Amino acid sequence: MAIRVRYFASLREKMGRVEEQLMAEGLTTVGDVWKSVDEGRPLPENLLCAVNMEYAQAATLVRDGDEVAFFPPVTGG
Repeated sequence: MAIRVRYFASLREKMGRVEEQLMAEGLTTVGDVWKSVDEGRPLPENLLCAVNMEYAQAATLVRDGDEVAFFPPVTGG
């Protein structure tokens, strides 16, 4: 299973990359994908995520060919 993972805004600097491809055997949810890319840490509550350009939750299922994106909360004023 291949999943494209993309990072936006300050997460690009934190992760040290813009995107990556995961061979995601055994990863079934967005939360699993995050743990895989962030040294086993759980998905932070304030981190936004999307699967195929649709907002998603940690429990959202992922499938072969999906694009998972992570980005910090947006603030404005």
